[in-house]
Amino acid sequence: MATYDSNHVKNIALLGHAGCGKTTLAESMLFEAGITKRRGSVQGRNTVSDYHELEIERQSSVFSSLMHIPWKDYKINILDTPGYDDFSGELISALRVADTGVMVLNAAMGVEVGTDVIWEYTDKFKTPTLFVVNQVDRDGADFDRTLSEAKAHFGPNVVAVQYPVSCGPDFNSIVDVLNMTMYQYGPEGGIPEKKAIPDNEKEKANQLHKELIETIAANDEGLMEKYFDQGELSEEDMKAGLHSSMIKHDIFPLFCASAEKNMGAGRLMSFIDIVCPSANEMPPQKTIGGSLLPCDANGPACIFIFKTIIEPHIGELSLFKVFSGTIKAGSELVNENTGVTEKINQLLLLEGHNRIPVTELVAGDIGATIKLRSTHVNNTLHDKGANIELEPIVFPHTNVTIAISSVNKGDEEKLSQALHTLKEEDATVHFEVSSELKQTLLHCQGELHLQAIQWKIDHIHKLDVAFEKPKIAYRETIQKPADATYRHKKQSGGAGQFAEVWMRVEPWYEDMPDPQGLNVRGRDVVELDWGGKLVFLNCIVGGAIDARFLPSIQKGVMEKMQNGPLTGSYVRDVRVSVFDGKMHPVDSNDISFKIAGLQAFRDAFTHADPKLLEPIYEVEVLCPDDQVGAVMGDLQTRMAIVEGMDTEGHFQKILAKVPLSQMHQYSSSLRSLTQGRARFNMHFDSYAPVAHEIQVKLIETHSKHEADKEYA
Repeated sequence: MATYDSNHVKNIALLGHAGCGKTTLAESMLFEAGITKRRGSVQGRNTVSDYHELEIERQSSVFSSLMHIPWKDYKINILDTPGYDDFSGELISALRVADTGVMVLNAAMGVEVGTDVIWEYTDKFKTPTLFVVNQVDRDGADFDRTLSEAKAHFGPNVVAVQYPVSCGPDFNSIVDVLNMTMYQYGPEGGIPEKKAIPDNEKEKANQLHKELIETIAANDEGLMEKYFDQGELSEEDMKAGLHSSMIKHDIFPLFCASAEKNMGAGRLMSFIDIVCPSANEMPPQKTIGGSLLPCDANGPACIFIFKTIIEPHIGELSLFKVFSGTIKAGSELVNENTGVTEKINQLLLLEGHNRIPVTELVAGDIGATIKLRSTHVNNTLHDKGANIELEPIVFPHTNVTIAISSVNKGDEEKLSQALHTLKEEDATVHFEVSSELKQTLLHCQGELHLQAIQWKIDHIHKLDVAFEKPKIAYRETIQKPADATYRHKKQSGGAGQFAEVWMRVEPWYEDMPDPQGLNVRGRDVVELDWGGKLVFLNCIVGGAIDARFLPSIQKGVMEKMQNGPLTGSYVRDVRVSVFDGKMHPVDSNDISFKIAGLQAFRDAFTHADPKLLEPIYEVEVLCPDDQVGAVMGDLQTRMAIVEGMDTEGHFQKILAKVPLSQMHQYSSSLRSLTQGRARFNMHFDSYAPVAHEIQVKLIETHSKHEADKEYA
């Protein structure tokens, strides 16, 4: 394979809502560059990028995939990304290493909610971005409407470089207003015939040409002066202006294509080669230490791991971008995050599932290596002594939680290993073994993400697992003060056990006054691991209980707080005052006072108007205007308190507080309700009392469960 320097490597990420044709566009680009001899199709299940068995089965992208094409004097690395928000981790990791985002729009659907979501990321990263209005050959395609929507959603600096002479099944010609030429394609697409712009298209072409020039000039003072002086800009001036403005994330050129008919891909690649920035033209990378790392092939070697693929019979395949220096097969690099020295035994280029060995990669290029011992996503590797750590990818919070368990006894260890493998491959997967709920909890992005995880467990790890609704982490507290006395006395020959504890419990709140009628002699404020506080007061007068036994009483209280009297849930926000008691000079000991403290707390708690609390989550739903009523209605069936609405771009954002117990399977319900046009995120807000009838039912269920355990 030809060797390319940093100036001639372009990295692009294909972005867009599911169904816009990104994978089909990648096929046309590969075919035009001669990498493939025939174009695959999603329906034919033979595309280069959607090569994973799961993607073939689903006929949609689930993972980002890396390809490369030689085009004229350049090498273009292509990252094809999934379109569903459930797989946003794949999108974000691709954007972390791309130097241009190619946002693909469906000409029949216009700007969809998924496009807005992706735009948020490109805007956050300031990724140079261009748009491609694809599928202009489809029934219902409307280029002008899609262009208008793009301007409305993403700003007036979305500017047309091309437009189709006609949309729909008769589409075969593109007018390029950058070079004022019409390109006419044959039935099989491919290389077009250059033609003069027809008379009936000149007015529209001139109008868009002028708009393009004015947009370029408005973002470059030098070109603005030249435009005022000459009344025109040359094609070279326009390309230079677009180049600099794209780097600054100021102008977003828009193209049109029919990827399925192979019309427009070649012109798009030529623009990427000539106008879109190379990695060494982008701003230097920021390090954790605050310094800047230029993309320089002669600088210190530095690579960043942005993705891991685990393949049967091969092991871990680490995908990386060279941010500085030149990496050669056999290089030894230090992992800044772990301190381990890793040997790069092989350097590979990827073409879907194909692996192509190379001897070196220069700054700006993207490649892969295998079997790194102690390296993971977000790790920085560099020359010895360089001490470089690049800023990590920040992955989104999870929205869906499910309980997972192995069906067959003895598979628990295999399931644990499978979950660790899933986490290694996908940083948006999280799992935990909850000692509180006694369940293994799997956290992910949505129902589609969960389906992909289940497919991997079934087909790759060959495990039979069960998914269940996760239990809810309720909390218990009290609403009024109560006193209790408990005497623990046990005699069984020799030394016995004796302790008597007098205790008051009260609901705790910030800055509450000391308890009436009691003399506070000691105070211990415990920040509970599960939230809230325990305030433990020593109010003993006259030495009724030695101070040395107070920690044992507190330990008994804490033990019961971890298994609350109502439902076995954690107890929070309670003040406990020990104000009297008795002890025996021989039989009193730590275990006696621990038992007495536990039982006194339990008795006082049950007489203090105990209350069960449930976790409340703040939920934000982003949806189109015409879906607001349906979304609001569904939230109200989930006992939501809708707190307001706001406008975000061209979508409505609904803000609500919802009990976590009502959010199970909300992701799939919202997708079904809105035909995939809405998205949501949620995070913990607070605890609130459950309704009385629900509390009674939960207590009865817990009591029955405990009785069954005792009987068993």
